[in-house]
Amino acid sequence: MILSGLLVTIQACQKSDLSKQEIKNTMSQENQSWPKATFAGGCFWCTEADFEKLPGVVKVISGYTGGHKENPSYEEVSAGTSGHLEAIQVHYDPARINYQDLLEVFWRHIDPTDPGGQFVDRGRQYRSAIFYHDEEQRQAAEKSKEALNRSGTFAKPIVTEILPLQKFYAAEDYHQDYYKKHSLKYQYYRHGSGRDQFLKKTWDQEKKNPSAEGKSALKKPDEATLRKKLSPLQYKVTRQNGTEPAFQNEYWDNKREGIYVDVVSAEPLFSSRDKYDSGTGWHSFSRHLEPENIWEKEDRSLFSTRTEVRSKQGDSHLGHVFPDGPESTGLRYCMNSAALRFIPKEELEKEGYGKYLHLFQ
Repeated sequence: MILSGLLVTIQACQKSDLSKQEIKNTMSQENQSWPKATFAGGCFWCTEADFEKLPGVVKVISGYTGGHKENPSYEEVSAGTSGHLEAIQVHYDPARINYQDLLEVFWRHIDPTDPGGQFVDRGRQYRSAIFYHDEEQRQAAEKSKEALNRSGTFAKPIVTEILPLQKFYAAEDYHQDYYKKHSLKYQYYRHGSGRDQFLKKTWDQEKKNPSAEGKSALKKPDEATLRKKLSPLQYKVTRQNGTEPAFQNEYWDNKREGIYVDVVSAEPLFSSRDKYDSGTGWHSFSRHLEPENIWEKEDRSLFSTRTEVRSKQGDSHLGHVFPDGPESTGLRYCMNSAALRFIPKEELEKEGYGKYLHLFQ
């Protein structure tokens, strides 16, 4: 009886059949026309590597933009004579990651307060910039920059420019995927540049500062604290990969506007704007809120292959993601209410998540 109950639970949450999954897995990404985002963040070896790691990013091209010379060479750009910036162009799947997500990742991988370059690379050809492709991207970039300025993460003002995209030139072949083709040289350069040391210091400090807008104290408590803090169901779900009952959980039919954070670490995970009624009795979302707060892994437990979803900071089991969601993304993030805490939009500012208020305006 226990086994049959488990199988019913799996089938209810995993309502798509295997043939649909196989079809989606065999789709050729290269044959599709994907939206693009263009960023300058100093050395393009580094920014290319950072963005190619993201789920939903199809490919990243290193190149040059913002200058006055046709078909510039690396030598001309690095010398500052062509007027171009080293930049990357990100091709992405909007069903898995959106432009706002990419902006958030961009800010977390640069020094937006430096007008004279980035880290060890000096000169205006290495300064940071966002090149928008249309008015929607421009507005999103402006809002994102304003939110970062208000957050108090940086003591100095944000000087990253937001500019209309001109022609983008792909860099020479030997620069593409440099971090893969010359991994030892790349690692030596990156460590010596000071980039990662700066980023670690900046964002680790933000995690320790609960007053920073848009974040709470993103830290996983120790085991003893978790035992005291979490209810038996919350502990079972988040620490032991459990599943709560369908239609008998806290948020499955919650219709209020706000965001959902990890019950363990408080890292923001989902927005009510992306919630929908899947008919399964579990909390369902068409996309996540912050790509850097989520990680996915193959789950072969219970006689089935699924994709488990966990939080990055809290390492909490959240649920699973399935390829049978709404047409907008095709994804259904089937989440346990016990792994989440809901913060209504009226309390976002007070709770330290004011950067998300614009989602509900």
